Amino acid sequence: MTSPISRRAFHRRLAGAGALLLAKPAWGRTSAAGPAVIAGARPIVANGIASGDVTESGAVIWSRTDRPACMVVEWDTDAKFGSARRVVGPVTGPDADFTAKTMLTELPAGTRVFYRVRFEGSQGDAGEAVAGSLTTAARGEAEVHFVWSGDTCGQGWGIDEARGGMRTYESILSKQPQFMVHSGDTIYADNPLKERVLLSDGTEWRNLMTEEKSKVAESVAGFRGNYRYPLLDRHVRALYAETPVFVQWDDHEVLNNWWPGRQIRLGAGYAVRDCDTLARYSKQAFFEYQPIAAHPDRQIYRSIRRGPMCELFMLDERSLRGVNGTNRQTARGADADFLGPTQLEWLKAALSASTSTWKFVCSDMPLSLVIADANGYEAFANGDGPALGRELEIADLLSHIKRRKIRNVVWLTADVHYCASHHYDPSRAQFTDFEPFWEFVSGPLHSGTFGPDRLDNTFGPEVRFTSREPGAVTAGPWTPHQFFGSVRIDPKTKAATVTHFNRDGAKLWDVTLEA
Repeated sequence: MTSPISRRAFHRRLAGAGALLLAKPAWGRTSAAGPAVIAGARPIVANGIASGDVTESGAVIWSRTDRPACMVVEWDTDAKFGSARRVVGPVTGPDADFTAKTMLTELPAGTRVFYRVRFEGSQGDAGEAVAGSLTTAARGEAEVHFVWSGDTCGQGWGIDEARGGMRTYESILSKQPQFMVHSGDTIYADNPLKERVLLSDGTEWRNLMTEEKSKVAESVAGFRGNYRYPLLDRHVRALYAETPVFVQWDDHEVLNNWWPGRQIRLGAGYAVRDCDTLARYSKQAFFEYQPIAAHPDRQIYRSIRRGPMCELFMLDERSLRGVNGTNRQTARGADADFLGPTQLEWLKAALSASTSTWKFVCSDMPLSLVIADANGYEAFANGDGPALGRELEIADLLSHIKRRKIRNVVWLTADVHYCASHHYDPSRAQFTDFEPFWEFVSGPLHSGTFGPDRLDNTFGPEVRFTSREPGAVTAGPWTPHQFFGSVRIDPKTKAATVTHFNRDGAKLWDVTLEA
């Protein structure tokens, strides 16, 4: 086994990471960026572990400690770590809020990989390791099984430990998926928590409180505290330790319905009114706290290949959009952008190049549900055809898919706080230059439950299933009306079965799609 990192190397790494270099680490000092440090103790794993962006041979491993320390990851295909490989990761400090990520490479394909994370101080004083596991993508045709959902800790619903915490995460783990797609609203930075909320049945919901969740996030520290909050829940930590998470972001990572350049109105409770500033703070914390691969420009959109039968195309429908408005422009342009030209061309090229049987477009917002905003429209849809405004990007993409004969494209989304299955067909549509396809909606994981929303007819959607009927009472995580979906691809038939589940893991509806 490799020896512990030397004191000199430790400080050299710490300085190279841009963190605060301490000639003698002040182990008893409290940092505003993180928890108090216990004098004389070894560095700990403070907020669990997670893996993400796992491919055939690589994986991102994430964790956080409580002081300047070096991340060390060991991995093995044996749960007893009998022949473990040791990877020395970065030294972290207060500049990264004591978070760290290590990229594992040369992993065996199609294999359950066991890993453990510990942190070492400058004296080689290593803390206890925390263990997890992940499954790499197969090179050959093998079963693919994953889940997706979105919306965590919205509308004031945090962790009520007396009610079992975030129970949807527990149910997801019980299904033993190979990975999970978190489709956005990973936090609600704009939704502070109250300690007690009175429910309609006369009982109280009692939130676990932290300083950062008692007010809106307006600083890097505030956003970091919001990303830390879900990790206080035992079900979240357990799921993340055993199941890779592929993350997107949407609006509540910053502010409800925000767009680049937006200024928050006076009287909204914000001292920082510039959304670009808030987005910069949030994205910094997002890349610090999420197990997403590093990118020089902190780019969120990317593709992840999970073997010959599955590839995911993770979109960013927030960073590059234009202003929310009437959304009825007759030609594409900056004011009608949603994906933006660069991301749209990347998506078209990536779909064209994909050799995977199934291509899942992971969109943080639905295609045809009409989502109103005080300034007009929040998503693609604008209230029935023809294709106008942001819908012009989708029309271009769908026509491209048809022309290039790209088969088995499925859309997965969240955002609207209920689950549904939509089938699109040009025979029902106002814009008709496309092949039929499916869109599946899920969520919330742990938030308020609303809907249903009205469908725009531009691309001919039809509701095949919905968890919400008109007039349904608003619900939340004290009820089973929290949702996640799963996709299971059969290696023999190559068919993909999509299933909707509720908070407790009960099956609501499913459909099998032939390749």
